[in-house]
Amino acid sequence: MSELPRIKQEDVPELDREQRLVLIQREAMQFMPSDGSAFPLASPQNGYYQLPMLKKPSWSWEVPLYFFVGGAAGSAGMIGAVAHVTGAPAEVVRDARRIAFAGAILSPALLISDLGRPARFLAMLRVFKPQSPMSVGVYVLMAFSAGATAANLGEWLERHRQFSRIAVFMQNLGDIVALMFGLPLVTYTGVLIGVTVIPAWNKNVALLPAHFAASGMAAAVGLLELMGHESPALQALGTGAALMETGMGISIEANPDPAVEPLKRGTSGWLIRLGGVLSGPVPLVLRAFSFFSKGRRASKLRKYAAVSSVVGSAITRAAWIHAGSVSARQSRPT
Repeated sequence: MSELPRIKQEDVPELDREQRLVLIQREAMQFMPSDGSAFPLASPQNGYYQLPMLKKPSWSWEVPLYFFVGGAAGSAGMIGAVAHVTGAPAEVVRDARRIAFAGAILSPALLISDLGRPARFLAMLRVFKPQSPMSVGVYVLMAFSAGATAANLGEWLERHRQFSRIAVFMQNLGDIVALMFGLPLVTYTGVLIGVTVIPAWNKNVALLPAHFAASGMAAAVGLLELMGHESPALQALGTGAALMETGMGISIEANPDPAVEPLKRGTSGWLIRLGGVLSGPVPLVLRAFSFFSKGRRASKLRKYAAVSSVVGSAITRAAWIHAGSVSARQSRPT
């Protein structure tokens, strides 16, 4: 069949609807197989005319980084609030609050960068949609940011011995708000991707919030330990997070559902495994050895575990986004 010329719509603005349909049909004939056979039918093997059924996520690098920063900040905010109430060393409270505050500043900046314009971010705050994880997440982020800011400002006032009563009130109120919204901030990103139609994410909708919570806690504990804090409470939190990450990695590997193949095959699968190993088994073994070590050796083992946890948490967020893109590209009708 000879190749038909491609007719642009602007070249024939006067044609009526029926004639336009004819033009569309003629252009579609160019995609017929050369042997003159009929168009391929949609099937689980071929998709819809060889095209994926789903669009892959259009997110840029800012989104996985936001997932990581928000997870670490939310967990640090909770650690700081609990440490303050339980009478932990003031340095631990201070540094946990600072990590939370840094995340409170960076997270909106990353979202705005991904959206392209600040006006788009502000538009998300105009309407609250409780049925939308994205809408709920933005309000959670704003509330957590306000709490983290108040706690840090109150601490600054107290350190400079100004407005002592106001300083104490701001710290207490900020810690309460950070504690209330820290966990939703850590987990809502897992809900956000889990409720989409992308198979690799949707099939793990129950796993992702807990997975991201453990990953965020591991990152926050790791950052605090890298800042020089080696309290038994942080060791316990880090060990618990590593245990959860190890268990979730085993759960992913044992899942026989073909929809989750991007989590186990190809580049995306190896990234998931790398992030999982660095977040789970590696820090778990290092922390276990540190229990039976003393002095500088124990301190070094905990530092290595902290580095592994932070790096693994960051890779995990990027790996899940990449796996979602692969899953969308490979999607076929069922």
